[in-house]
Amino acid sequence: MNGTSQLGDFLRTRRSQLRPDEAGVPTYGERRRVAGLRREELALLAGVSASYYTRLEQGHSLNASPEVLDAIARALRLDESECRHLHDLARSAKPRGRRRPAPERVTEPTAQLLDALGDVPAIVIGRRSDILAWNRLGHALFAGHLDPGAPDVPAQRPNMARLVFLDAHARDLYADWPGKARAVVGNLRLVAGQYPQDAALHSLLGELSAKSEDFACMWADHRVKACTVAGYEMRHPLVGSLTVLQQTLSQGPGPSVVVATTAAGSPSRAALDLLAQAVSRSSTQAITRAHPASSDTRLSAG
Repeated sequence: MNGTSQLGDFLRTRRSQLRPDEAGVPTYGERRRVAGLRREELALLAGVSASYYTRLEQGHSLNASPEVLDAIARALRLDESECRHLHDLARSAKPRGRRRPAPERVTEPTAQLLDALGDVPAIVIGRRSDILAWNRLGHALFAGHLDPGAPDVPAQRPNMARLVFLDAHARDLYADWPGKARAVVGNLRLVAGQYPQDAALHSLLGELSAKSEDFACMWADHRVKACTVAGYEMRHPLVGSLTVLQQTLSQGPGPSVVVATTAAGSPSRAALDLLAQAVSRSSTQAITRAHPASSDTRLSAG
């Protein structure tokens, strides 16, 4: 998967998804072989020649100006995230040397933030959706069936995309699983446009496409989505149903912190409080098992 093919695939797919009536293109009742726009129709809407647009879609023109890309984005009715993705794909289509991405790690400020969010479920996500760290409540909410120490070992780190598509527990966790899955795919589309030379990302996408028919279908749709804020109904195996607002706290090009909040006084807040109590009891029991003598001393002293 290279930048040129991604750009062409994105343009062809989005053009085929835009009907003439949506774009204000008259058809005069003619029978059409495809539901979407023709190349010459989109070129006319964007104010460029049909031959130029065809070369761009076929990967033969790699120097489209930002103004031309913005015109094509308007013609395709792209939103802000999709327009930014189009610009990323155009940049990645230009030949350049391969560079190995720097290893992702949790910085000290991020670690401090994660620690400060002790009463709020939080996880640190890398650009490939690897889970780099989580606090105790984040682990309990999103992946309580996994080893709490898994993110500490790079080779064993959970990956949110793999969990959503390949893990039965995570799939059952979301009442609207298709909505969550589309959000994951849309975000990966954005990342693939920003990091076209990332071999590890390409390997992940290949794995998911081979193992999940759902992922392969959603990936072929070329939808992009910036998952900054989204509400989800979750069906947690310990505390039942709760609705959370997942917010991504971005800190520039590095890993992001994803937090899950609930409305004050709501049944969802009560469910989250129950989960926090369960996590606290589990932690206390673990300490007791690890240090039985000191625990007995404290209890007798009380």
